[in-house]
Parts: sequence; C-alpha cells; structure tokens
Amino acid sequence: MDIPVYAVTGFLDGGKTNFINGILRDGFAKQDKTLLLCCEEGDEEYDVDVLTNVKVERIDEEEGFTRAALKALEKKHHPRQILIEYNGMWGFERFNELPANWILYQIMNFVYAPSFDVMARNMGQLMMEKIKNADMLVFNRATAESAAALRKRNLRMVNRRADMYIEYEDGTSENYLTGDECPFDAAQDPIEIPDEDFGVWYVDAMDHPEHYDGKRLHMKLLMCHSRKYPGTFVPGRFAMVCCANDTQFLGVVARGALAQYKNRDWIEVTALCKKEPFEAYQGDGPVLYVEDVKLCEKPKDEVVTF
Repeated sequence: MDIPVYAVTGFLDGGKTNFINGILRDGFAKQDKTLLLCCEEGDEEYDVDVLTNVKVERIDEEEGFTRAALKALEKKHHPRQILIEYNGMWGFERFNELPANWILYQIMNFVYAPSFDVMARNMGQLMMEKIKNADMLVFNRATAESAAALRKRNLRMVNRRADMYIEYEDGTSENYLTGDECPFDAAQDPIEIPDEDFGVWYVDAMDHPEHYDGKRLHMKLLMCHSRKYPGTFVPGRFAMVCCANDTQFLGVVARGALAQYKNRDWIEVTALCKKEPFEAYQGDGPVLYVEDVKLCEKPKDEVVTF
C-alpha cells in the first residue's frame, strides 16, 4: 500500500513544530492513523493532548534514517500517512532512503525570516537546497524590513513552482510576490537591465510578462541559437541557481537581425519587448524584437547569481 509522506523541514527556530502542532490539532492528521518522525530536538514540544491518532518516533542521527529502519517503523505502526519533522542540517539525499511505497507528496520548508541573510551567508548551499526542493515555503516572524530584504533577493528564481508566503510577527501573512511590483524603473526608455540584475529581470519577466509588454529594454546577452526550436534565437545568461554545480541557462526568445552572431558571442541589445505565446514558455512570455545590436565585451561576472 502506498503511504503519502509530508516532510516539514527548515533550521532551528523556523517554526516547524508549531506548524506540525497545527496539523495535529486541526489538519489532516486527525483523519487517519499517522506516524510522526521527529529528526531533531527543538525548543517547542508536540501537543501531547491531541496525539491519540498519532504515533511518534525519533531518529536522532542522520545515519539512522535508512530504508530498513523506516520500513521497520511502518511494520510496527501500520500508518496511513507519515509526517517527518526533518533535520535542517541533513541533506535531502536522505530522502532517497524512503521505502518504495512511501510517496513524498509535499516538502514544506520554514525559515525564520530575520536570520535568513546570516544563514544564507554561512550555510548557503544547504539553505538553497531546502528552498529549491520545497513545494511550500514560509518565511515566518518577518518584519517589514526582513520581508523587503527577502523580496529583493528574488528567491522565485531558486524555485519557480513552490507556493511562497511571508508571515509577519502579528500573525498576518501574504504571498512572497504580490504581482504588482516591478523591480525596474518602467519610466525609462529603454529600461536599463544591469548585468548583475539580469536574473531579477528574467524571473519577473517570466512571471509577469505584462510588466514589459510594449517597453524597450537594453541589456547584455550571451548569444544562443536554439537546437530545440530551429531558426529561433534565445540569447540569455548562465545563472548559478543553487551552487556551482547547478548552473542553468536562462534564455529569452528574440526576433530580429541576430543570425550573423555565433553561439556564445556577447551582444548588447536594445529591443522592444512584447508579451506573446511561445511553445517553450507553455503560454505567454517575453519576446524581444531587436532594434539595435552589436558585439560587446563580456560582463565582469559572466554567471548571474542570486
């Protein structure tokens, strides 16, 4: 029998245990027999008054999170669903140890918003791994200042599929992106896209192509002729999304006098941007109609970071 698994992860003080207590009191854990695996010792305790339908087991060491150990717990408790409070210091490769019938339905990552910058500096790869793999991401106990700093980082680039929320100290919450903000001065003509901010523009243009519909843009791009869509130009930039081993090319569809340029030529482009459908976008996206183009020097930092 397949068993759905819900993983709640994040670093200490992220709010994992409080969230799990909410599930125990009011959520789906009341509906079926639940196994709760606790993989770290936090400051908060589980609400024991509502654990009648839940069996709690501890796995204190990363080496103990093995397929054999997990299967033994399944045989012991026969759960219909499983909650895992996952240790934020453990890598996600441990999820490869889940038994074949344990189906990882959702990864929920919780972050203490005021400490995000410090954590990202000191444990950047581990932090970005959590963000990149989350299905739901919550930055909690935020202030107006920490919320603004989080939005400035444009973490949507790290994970474009997750539901992202900011929860404030007073308990109110809102989406990480409101959909109204444009990170560039739209009054410019053309709008200048700085080399270091290409990733910010790319994510915003993909999420909200209407921000740039009918606007002229000026930027440096790395030339690329699409193999998948012959005759289509997709200049862009390489971006380091998570770590040095996780570099992706962020291309944007372009039309105009680009055929003479070779792959990996650096070009300086002024283009009219239009919101149009294209197969690679699976819907509407930005299409650059090039008005002026020339070869240029490569940027100081060729790879975009976030």
